[in-house]
Amino acid sequence: MRLQWTSSANRDLIRLYDFLNAVNFHAAAKVVQQLVMAAERLLTHPQLGERLTEFSPRHVRRLIINDYELRYELTETTITVLRLWHCREDRE
Repeated sequence: MRLQWTSSANRDLIRLYDFLNAVNFHAAAKVVQQLVMAAERLLTHPQLGERLTEFSPRHVRRLIINDYELRYELTETTITVLRLWHCREDRE
């Protein structure tokens, strides 16, 4: 299985880093590291996150990492990180 990131997920990671970096560089680096490590952990535990049935028939799941949500999609060969955000963010 391989891990890939959408351009939206990459932009989310940069946006989260930039937001936190303005306040605390170390916190920004730590959060980004935790999010990247959580995505990589999916390679050995792809079913780790909760399945989101509203996206059926696609196999979309979400994983909560501290105060952040990572959404990803599973196929037979790929884990695709779709989006990342802080749980308090207004996503609309």
